[in-house]
Parts: sequence; structure tokens; C-alpha cells
Amino acid sequence: MSKKVILAFSGGLDTSYCAKYLSETLGYEVYAVTVNTGGFSKEEEKQLEKKAFNLGVKKCRCVDAQEDYYNSCVKYLIFGNVLKNNTYPLSVSAERTIQAQEIAKYAIEIGADAIAHGSTGAGNDQVRFDLIFHVMCPSVEIITPIRDMALSREEEIEFLKSHGYDMEFHKAQYSVNKGLWGTSVGGKETLTSRNYLPEEAFPSQIKETQPSELEIEFKNGEVVAVNGENFEHPVYAIQKIEELASVYGIGRDIHVGDTIVGIKGRVGFEAAAASVIIKAHHLLEKHTLSKYQQMMKSQLSDWYGNWLHEALFLDPVMRNIESFLIDSQKTVSGKIFVTLHPYRFILNGIESKHDLMSDKFGSYGEANRAWTGEDVKGYTKIVSNSLNIYHQINQNIN
Repeated sequence: MSKKVILAFSGGLDTSYCAKYLSETLGYEVYAVTVNTGGFSKEEEKQLEKKAFNLGVKKCRCVDAQEDYYNSCVKYLIFGNVLKNNTYPLSVSAERTIQAQEIAKYAIEIGADAIAHGSTGAGNDQVRFDLIFHVMCPSVEIITPIRDMALSREEEIEFLKSHGYDMEFHKAQYSVNKGLWGTSVGGKETLTSRNYLPEEAFPSQIKETQPSELEIEFKNGEVVAVNGENFEHPVYAIQKIEELASVYGIGRDIHVGDTIVGIKGRVGFEAAAASVIIKAHHLLEKHTLSKYQQMMKSQLSDWYGNWLHEALFLDPVMRNIESFLIDSQKTVSGKIFVTLHPYRFILNGIESKHDLMSDKFGSYGEANRAWTGEDVKGYTKIVSNSLNIYHQINQNIN
């Protein structure tokens, strides 16, 4: 019997090459798997399936993982207000981790002998896929033809043509990876340190120029309603916000970061929903969490985002941080009022029954109702005591 290999299949040149190479050169039965984390429509899924069978795969499966993706990952990125280097909402790095897990589950389900993916040897995705596979199915061989043979685009196309698969593989000027939590954009500009992406590089072009109002309602840190419309799952609320905000060109930027393999890299992205939701959620937390909750959350969230980015999602410490984040959201409920403009948005304010900015206790710079001036005099004298001692003892030190 032929050995079975699971192929992470996107339908692009690299994974098309892998499908043919694995079956016709290595003799595997190829089971192609596409994991939809928000990047494919139903029609696009059908086209991918048709392409896979034309390439000679034995079976093709498209896994709709959007809700699982949110439940296991995106939810915590919102709870933590996670922006890598204060910029990037981890659109692709979060996706790859979940996609790899779904592929590993399928490999275990059918008793696969190997798993293959089309990553090159220069990026982060190779680490994300490999690491998950090593942990979840350590006895399964990992095959990476593009990485192992350092193939050029021309070599891949020639191989496919020589094996009866002759279709036009257009090299797009910009590489685009779309998902629920954002779309990455790469091109010649992102290979430099100097140049920004041109307007036409972004998939969502500006269609609205007049401001509009957006109301987002959170319950325990999760988006439950948009402009008064309730949703059965936050995934659909995120998609609604993306629809409303992307037509303004909101959420565009270039992320500069350190790759897992130790080099600097730039990637453009547009993430309208992620940008608006994270900032709206953060504003609500400023009103509903204590000072020290916010400080501790900020530290743990940075670690969470970094470990997710670097493929360490399965480390048990991530579950520990998630437990903290869940507990921190008990009072993070209310409405946030946003105005959308071309390329930007304004957070106007919030309404929440948990709002700690209550005039019952005082108004900043105006009136104090829970203390007296004499209380403040005594407080500042005690708090400054240790500093006074330090500076009097060490007054000759610069």
C-alpha cells in the first residue's frame, strides 16, 4: 500500500508543486487539507478542491476553523490588547498555529505516515508548522520539498508542466494572505527599510469618505453586538466590523519585527476590525479595570503575543496566561462609541455599569468627595518619607 501524506494545501505554486512531487516522484497518497481561518469563501473552497484533484490528490478536505480559531486564540489577543511591537495584531502568526493544529489532527485521524508543507527556509511559517507537528504527532515524518531543495519558481513551474499540469501561474506583484484577524501584504517595498506600500497594494480600497458612527458592545471582553445588532458568535461580529471599517482604509501599517530565525523583517498589513476592536476594548478596560490589573495584564499580554508569534502556543504557560486573561474580563462589559474616518478612527467614549470613573467619589481636578485636603497632606508626607531619607543620606551623590 502507498504511504499517506497530509499536505497543507493553499492552491498556490509551492503547494501545487508539492502535490505533484509527493505523488509522482515520492509515490505517496496525497491528502490535501485547507484550513479556513477566515481567508476563503465557499466558492473559493470549491475552486481549491477542484485544483487539488486536478493535481492528482487522493482526497481533499477544507476545514472551517474560524470559530475554533477565535475560541482558542483570537479571543485572548483581544483580552490582552495584543499588538506585536505596538503595531501588528499577529494576523498571520496566530493563523498558522491553528492551521497546523488542524492538519496534525487530520494526520492522526487517518494514520498518516508524513505531513508536508510548502514553506521556504527563510520565514517564520516553517517553524510554526514544524513545531506543532513535532509536539502533536512526533512519529510522523515532515516533508518540505521547497525548503529542502531550495527550488526556484521557474523550476517548480517546469516540473509541473513536465508532469502534465500546465496552467498559468501569475506572479502577483504583491503577496496577500487574508484571514479573520487581518490580511498581510508583502512586496518589493517591504523588502526594504525605506519604502511604504502604495495604495493599490492593499486589497481593501477606500470606498467611503464621509464619517460614520460605530457602536461596539462587549460582554466580559467579547464583542456581542455591533450597531445594536447581536451576533450568535463573535466571529460574525468581527466580520461585520471589518465590513464597516475596511471601506475607510482603516488598520493599515507596516510591521517591523524580529523573525524566529533571527533576522529583521517587514510586512504590510490591513486589519480594520482587529485595529478598531483592540483599541475599543483597551479603552473599555481603562474605565473598568484597576490600575494594577492593567499593569499586570500588559506584561503578561506582551509575553503571550511573543510566544504565540514564535510558535510556542502549546507551551502550558500559555494556558496559565489565558486563565488570567479570562478572569480579568469579569467587569469588561459595556458599549464603545467610535467614529470612522478615511485611514483613521476616533474613540469617543464608553458606557458601562462597571465604569470606575464615577463622580460619587470625585471629579478629577474639580471636586473631592471621598477624602479631605488634610487626608492628602498626611498621605503625601508618609509616602515621601522613604524618598526623603534616601536623598538626605545620599545628597552628595549626583
